[in-house]
Amino acid sequence: MNILIVEDEARIAKRIERMTRGFFTDTLGSLHRVEALPEALEFIKNNSLDVVLLDLNLNGESGFDILGTAVSESFHTIIISANSDQAISAFEYGVLDFVPKPFSMDRLEQAFNRILSKERTETHKIKLLAVKKKGRIQLIPIEDVLFIKGAGAYTELFLTNGKKELHDKSLEKLQQLLPDTFERIHKSYLVKISEIKEIIVKSGSKYIAELKNGELIPIGRTKYKDIKAKWL
Repeated sequence: MNILIVEDEARIAKRIERMTRGFFTDTLGSLHRVEALPEALEFIKNNSLDVVLLDLNLNGESGFDILGTAVSESFHTIIISANSDQAISAFEYGVLDFVPKPFSMDRLEQAFNRILSKERTETHKIKLLAVKKKGRIQLIPIEDVLFIKGAGAYTELFLTNGKKELHDKSLEKLQQLLPDTFERIHKSYLVKISEIKEIIVKSGSKYIAELKNGELIPIGRTKYKDIKAKWL
């Protein structure tokens, strides 16, 4: 587990670091701490990370400037901030959890457990997915996504306009962030249930979801009954 802490108050940063080391004792690969926005962006650019613990107020600069980049990356982001009024906006960007200051060890552990358990974020719903395009970040509304295909460590977003975009987060990480309007119908696919036009049953216990745009998506055998019930 490679973790970056972005926090400008030294006392709080040390406390977060101590708690993080205590929780990820056996799985911690690296833990780095920075206090300024430019340094954080540079570290994110040049290092492989699993989690970023981010404050939203960094010496007067906004942590949202990091979020615009972070949500397109492969790692999860957890906000640790006193700016609770910005929690909804942060969740819309696709953070895994928002831990309000002052925080307890139990509350921080709850956020860490969410990473390990891969449980879905239920309290707030992501509204945007960010993709990198020619060195820039493009924010795509969730409502424009029809389905998502796993492509190794990456994912492919298939959009209502017929275009396809590459996202750096894995299918597992996106499944944690996406609203329950999306279902994992196959090991390689997340599909918006409302886009399914028909469920086709073929010989040999093969199941296929036909989407409203004509796309055919396989349904896993173990998922067929559950998906059919939710679709109906």
